[in-house]
Amino acid sequence: MAWLVVPLATAPAAHAAVTHVANPFVGATPYLNPDYVSEVGAQATADGGTLGTAESKVAGYQTAIWMDHIGAIAGDSTHLGLQAQLDDAVAAGDNLFEVVIYDLPGRDCAALASNGEIPATAAGLTEYESQYIDPITAILGNSKYSNIRIAAVIEPDSLPNAVTNQSKPACQTATPYYETGVEYALNKLHAIPNVYDYLDIGHSGWLGWSSNMNPAAQEFAKVAKATTAGAASVDGFVSDTANTTPLDEPFLPNSTLQVGGNPLDSAKFYQYNPEFDEHHYDEDMHAALVAQGFPSSIGMIVDTSRNGWGGSARPTALNSTPTTVDAYVAANKVDQRPFRGDWCNVNGAGIGARPQAQPYGSSDPIIAFIWVKPPGESDGDYPTATHTHGDPHCDPNGTQTDGNGGTYPTDAIPGYDIPAGQWFAAQFQQLVTNAYPTLGASTGGGDTTPPSVPTGLTVTGTTATSVSLSWTASTDNVGVTAYNVYRGSTKVATVTSGTTYTDTGLTASTSYSYTVTAQDAAGNVSAASSAVTATTSASGGGGGSSGCTATYTVSSDWGSGFNANVTVTNTGTAATTGWKVSWTFGGNQTVSNMWNATDTQSGASVTATNQSYDGAIAAGGNTSFGFGATYSGGNAVPTLTCTAS
Repeated sequence: MAWLVVPLATAPAAHAAVTHVANPFVGATPYLNPDYVSEVGAQATADGGTLGTAESKVAGYQTAIWMDHIGAIAGDSTHLGLQAQLDDAVAAGDNLFEVVIYDLPGRDCAALASNGEIPATAAGLTEYESQYIDPITAILGNSKYSNIRIAAVIEPDSLPNAVTNQSKPACQTATPYYETGVEYALNKLHAIPNVYDYLDIGHSGWLGWSSNMNPAAQEFAKVAKATTAGAASVDGFVSDTANTTPLDEPFLPNSTLQVGGNPLDSAKFYQYNPEFDEHHYDEDMHAALVAQGFPSSIGMIVDTSRNGWGGSARPTALNSTPTTVDAYVAANKVDQRPFRGDWCNVNGAGIGARPQAQPYGSSDPIIAFIWVKPPGESDGDYPTATHTHGDPHCDPNGTQTDGNGGTYPTDAIPGYDIPAGQWFAAQFQQLVTNAYPTLGASTGGGDTTPPSVPTGLTVTGTTATSVSLSWTASTDNVGVTAYNVYRGSTKVATVTSGTTYTDTGLTASTSYSYTVTAQDAAGNVSAASSAVTATTSASGGGGGSSGCTATYTVSSDWGSGFNANVTVTNTGTAATTGWKVSWTFGGNQTVSNMWNATDTQSGASVTATNQSYDGAIAAGGNTSFGFGATYSGGNAVPTLTCTAS
């Protein structure tokens, strides 16, 4: 294997010293792993034609470097070690480097294909600290790398297993070593100013149930608060690592939608898990983490390397004809797995959104999409008569159960048995073919420039059940191919022709907030437009009175910022269709992030309006929203005004 190394003498001048920024992915120049670039290049050359051209584009996107065993630190004859990779990044003048810390004692206690080399014992913990973490941090802390922003993805699947798999003896044994090991890793990594620490939080199909999400947030807080720096030792959290859960389910935006008298989340595919996708899961987990004491500025990241679900099986429009929740979900979900627990070399998956900073705008807690799992590397092999190690979940002919009596195929790609981390040509070909957005057919590393932000977003009309929008076209170095329309945080449409859209099926007398992003053929997506708010007209029917009250509670305050919760109670005699809470701060408080409501702030005046899913409150019932804010000086509780429709 050969790759081009730029001599240090001809390297670009060193960057100015890098401070610890809020979002290391903004404005950064990503480093490309030459080992992976070589693998992709060889596959693209072998396949040739249109497929090879599309495959070659993958080499132009950053993937993380996996330290998945002690030997990976030094490298071997086919893979560069950590120091050599960083030296290459310095030579190239790149200042964003992504590394996966993944070798805990008793690693992946609930799986087999990815078990590690270190036993879950006290001696194993010592080995992890002295032979794994210490050498890694010694390299990362070298001053010659101080200009590089190093994003560390810390121990995939570890702390999530500590939450949900304590009935498994291996996980019960490993959990104390997971907690102590992650604490040690955070202490060592946080001490290096240019390292950014992101804890793995599984994915929506794992921790999305409320019975899992809050305990998970508590577990993450427990470990973080045990470190020397406390919550500050964690820069953020990463979801969907090496998984295929989609970013959004565009035709299933409402998990409580009733079909045949049952909510969608009661379908067998979801099993009452209301988190259908990573976008909503990350935003809701963010709120749960903030409630546990993490600052509202904590960043969320999604691994989009294999969650695109494109190809001919992807639905392109809502199919509203099925009359049962199972049929409705099957007809409309983009996630084509038969069982949400399928994870090993999943058949039909595709490359997802390209790595990008602030994909939903600067105010959203999701700060970046990255590719943690290099597309085309196997998840694992399975046991055979001549090979006893492996994981049955990777057997294409195997089955697994959901814990509720259901049995499903593993959905692993048939015909292959390839060990974890090794190149899987057939999987890579499939991932490229099913990429969403499509990889297109341009050559080289591909277009990486996003379109300009859409401007002039305007409400052009409303009815009791619809809102019409228009905006000014964006520009792009190649060409804009579509616009994504968001109602709050939910993508409601992808507009491929024109710059107008009418959102239908809305509730009368309800306020809705909209933003628009632009995307090009390479999958680059602009930041979100400025938001506009529209209120649907009254339906003219109904009876009973409407009214509401709002109570305000500060849940945490650390002197320069705080989190607050607001409870909205329906004091009328009929269910509300919408509500609005307003107040005026007495100081310089500034809302930085709000959940379960849409906020607007002008000076000290703040207005919070319901989201589409929480505007209806039964008579005597209540709902709540929360927010994080910054301030200096006093932080008196304001007087709230609540109106309902």
